[in-house]
Amino acid sequence: MDLMVETVIAIRSAREKDALGVAHVHDESWREAYRGIIPGPALERMIERRGPVWWARAIRSGSRLLVLEFHESIVGYASVGRSRVPSLGYRGEIFELYLTPEHQGVGHGRRLFDSARRDLASFGLRDCVVWALADNERAITFYRRVGGKMVRKAIETFDGEARTRVAFGFD
Repeated sequence: MDLMVETVIAIRSAREKDALGVAHVHDESWREAYRGIIPGPALERMIERRGPVWWARAIRSGSRLLVLEFHESIVGYASVGRSRVPSLGYRGEIFELYLTPEHQGVGHGRRLFDSARRDLASFGLRDCVVWALADNERAITFYRRVGGKMVRKAIETFDGEARTRVAFGFD
């Protein structure tokens, strides 16, 4: 007997009932990505502010939030919209794109990134920018690999410690 295994991956707009799953992805991915980069107390405060209630409110208020489901569990999300820094010359922005650590490096990030770009394009925002902390080597490598070009550097401060962040532009 042949055994057929089907893996279902879906990327869709977030619903209010997804808030708990998105909060879980946020907690897991931020701790993995920023431990040792953002000072611990600042990182924990940032994570605590974004619990399920915060995410439910963001979804209800119309924030553009995509979720990646794998076997009916939310394992990634991306938030998109108009660029917060129009002077960079890019109309759209991917504000956040995160996957749980165990779902990184297997192609899910590329799928979510491509979906985020399509979502922006559906609103006429065909070019976009993404910011990443320079010390987050995984993110820097990912955005270079998907065709981003470094267009700006800036400084962000966490509990008095300065960190460089980098903007990648996508045409």
